[in-house]
Amino acid sequence: MVINKTNAEHYRWGGDCDGWHLVKAQDLSIIHQRMAPGRGEQCHYHEVARQCFFVISGEMTMELNGRRFTLQPGESIEVAPGALHQIRNEAAQDTEYLVISQPGTRNDRSSLPGEH
Repeated sequence: MVINKTNAEHYRWGGDCDGWHLVKAQDLSIIHQRMAPGRGEQCHYHEVARQCFFVISGEMTMELNGRRFTLQPGESIEVAPGALHQIRNEAAQDTEYLVISQPGTRNDRSSLPGEH
């Protein structure tokens, strides 16, 4: 079956951001996400999962272990298990990207103490 944004399982996050599950398995997760300008995630890490963030359109800012990266369309960044990371959209337009996680991140997300 061909999966795309019109038929994939959809969820909202951050109030006005979207996610579409392209692959939702225990051993692999691929999510197409759209992040509105000025939005972002809290800094967190995964004990087991390795992730890759791939920018489709717009611009993404990634804080990874205290270093800041700005990703453009066609660029990606790998996040190893245990690495502190946070993504943000500091641009004026939406950013769309893929989040590929192996294995999936269900029950494998930890925030820094004092954050939720």
